[in-house]
Amino acid sequence: MLAGLPASYFCIKAFSETDLTEDLGRFDVPTLILHGDDDQIVPIGASAMLSFKLIKGATLKVYKGAPHGMCTTLKDQVNAELLAFLK
Repeated sequence: MLAGLPASYFCIKAFSETDLTEDLGRFDVPTLILHGDDDQIVPIGASAMLSFKLIKGATLKVYKGAPHGMCTTLKDQVNAELLAFLK
């Protein structure tokens, strides 16, 4: 949760300029996609919804009102979802 300005900049630059579409189509393992519908940093339509369409057999869970940092703000709910998926 802590990063310097240059590291943050280079991370955002790399993620925004790297097209992972082809890689997502190769997934052949059970995949859980979690996303908040109020993420102001990563739009749900350009990430979770697209990934869900590209990964065969993926499970998509959308958290109503959840922000980008839902792994922190909703950690108990996210952990329960992960454990249920692994079982």
